[in-house]
Amino acid sequence: MATPKITIKRGFLFYLLDQPKLVFSIGLVWLFHISGMIGITLGFQNWFLPKTPLNLLLCFALLLWNYPLNSIKKYLVTFVFFSIGMFVEWIGVHHDFLFGAYYYGNSMGVKLDGVPLLIGVNWAVLTLITGTIAHHLAHRLLGRVIIGAFLMVFLDFFLEVSAPLFDFWHWEIGHAPMKNFITWFLVSAVLHFILQVTKLVGNLQFSAHLYTAQLLFFAYFYGFHHV
Repeated sequence: MATPKITIKRGFLFYLLDQPKLVFSIGLVWLFHISGMIGITLGFQNWFLPKTPLNLLLCFALLLWNYPLNSIKKYLVTFVFFSIGMFVEWIGVHHDFLFGAYYYGNSMGVKLDGVPLLIGVNWAVLTLITGTIAHHLAHRLLGRVIIGAFLMVFLDFFLEVSAPLFDFWHWEIGHAPMKNFITWFLVSAVLHFILQVTKLVGNLQFSAHLYTAQLLFFAYFYGFHHV
């Protein structure tokens, strides 16, 4: 008589032991974002806002660790995302026809000719995580490109309200014009096309958590601003 197989249901403890790096990284992402939400709400923005570069660099480092970017090809493609992001932002800052008239504040750290280096990092990070999410939501290239670009613009919609409050960037007309979102979508679509063609898809769980944490962070302050 065959011996029956005994199966043990894998719970959170098993998951934690199997993937401690991923669990630790996701926990750190949520810790930083929730702490920022609470601290800024309680009036400690002067302490939290100068830490914006640290938060962005931490998220980028965790992305490198978990995505992972483990080949020269992946690093080169990520650098392309960074470079395109910096280039379009440079055009945007010095010429008004792409996004509209705006300028960067001081919360995002070191600038290159008026454009923070971290904004290029942010373009790369958002492309990587939304590209991974889009890859799992659609089967065809066009669908993945459209979904990825939409996810980036959707996050930017909430981010634009918080940006001047946090001294990220400021619009001369006081708010983001419609062409900002149109340009965001078009540039994002180009980046997502490159990502999907090069098959630079990473860890879905980390990507989804980082995107959700950032979305909830800025959606919270969007709602807070409109109360």
